[in-house]
Amino acid sequence: MTLPFSKIRKFVLIAALCILAGGVGYSLGERKVRVSVTPENRIVINQKEPEAIDVDFSLFWDVWQRLTRYYIDRASLDAQKMVWGAISGMVASADDPYTVFLPPKENEEFKQDLGGEFEGIGAQLGVKENRIIVIAPLKGTPAERAGIRASDWILKVNDEETVGWTVPKAVSKIRGPRGTSVTLNILHENDTKPTDITIRRDTILVPSVVSWVKAIRDIPEISAVPQAAPFKSRSDKIVYLSLSRFGDHTNDDWLREVDKVLSAQRANGELKGLVFDLRNNPGGYLDGSVFIASEFLRDGQVVSQVNSDGSRQDYQVNRKGKLYDIPMVVLVNKGSASAAEIVAGALRDHKRARIVGETTFGKGSVQTPQDLAGGAGLHITTGKWFTPNGSSINKEGITPDVEIALDEFEASADAQLAKAIELLLQ
Repeated sequence: MTLPFSKIRKFVLIAALCILAGGVGYSLGERKVRVSVTPENRIVINQKEPEAIDVDFSLFWDVWQRLTRYYIDRASLDAQKMVWGAISGMVASADDPYTVFLPPKENEEFKQDLGGEFEGIGAQLGVKENRIIVIAPLKGTPAERAGIRASDWILKVNDEETVGWTVPKAVSKIRGPRGTSVTLNILHENDTKPTDITIRRDTILVPSVVSWVKAIRDIPEISAVPQAAPFKSRSDKIVYLSLSRFGDHTNDDWLREVDKVLSAQRANGELKGLVFDLRNNPGGYLDGSVFIASEFLRDGQVVSQVNSDGSRQDYQVNRKGKLYDIPMVVLVNKGSASAAEIVAGALRDHKRARIVGETTFGKGSVQTPQDLAGGAGLHITTGKWFTPNGSSINKEGITPDVEIALDEFEASADAQLAKAIELLLQ
């Protein structure tokens, strides 16, 4: 008997679908994935715990059911937020403030930070002793104008205690639309009594690099420094390069400013030296630190990374720079962290520059960001950084060759900059 073509096609399609379904079912079974359909016809996919891990999740579901049954305001419970909260708690059990789960909104905010534009107060945050601490206020932002300083403790945000908060949680609480305000309960370093500071949020545009070439007598930042009196009137010209972050646009911004410096050098003749300002630079991309260090080093190792699997990666100078020979001093402080510490450590160990300022923050661990379903993200600490001489950056920081603190945050009393200029004149 000959079957019509339409019936043959229908038979083939059914057979193919059966084979496909069987293959998918076998694959899901091998991966311990169970597919079910709820009474509302919603498909739920659950993956069992790995075979090597003996975990009883019955308590988790018991608590879930009790919460949804007995909680007085059950209608306010959000199942998705409950899942995110459970994941956040699991990740927090690693007891590492930089290994964090980011729900979609927080993950997007993190990416905006590195992009260099967002709405908020303009302060880079970290965690120490289970509290939120200011790594650095960004230059020219509402945080800096309000008097927020590096190493400030943020005890409360709008009257909420910050004990146990992660950085993403603090960011989500502090950040907000332009024009709105947030009140931070701040304890300045060496103070005994906290103070409330209300800050009006704004659009934060963060230029990565700022540069100038000036005669020493024309540098207003050192005009009120008593120690600078012997050389304040000198006509020698100094190059100043300030790097505020290692973000998405940093490399392009840097190359533009370096070209400006070289043009100024050609126009002004001999320059006495370069002050490279990494103060209050909270870091950013690892490859950015290698890119910047390669501007000043002809060859050699920039940083070493020891990974969670025991492997080691040595990152070498990877491009031809333009500022190999100019004498230089690097400025750092407690707000210099991460990639900024890598650069400072490399220049110190290679004896390319002297370091002036304060011991840096000590954020020398590597976070690998991973994008998850639905826009969420996971940052896992997967390694630690070491300077070319083998010194650990993590929790130790970079100790300057010349330690000098800023007594006050006055625009005309930058004792660290004055010290850097004094060293260049020697």
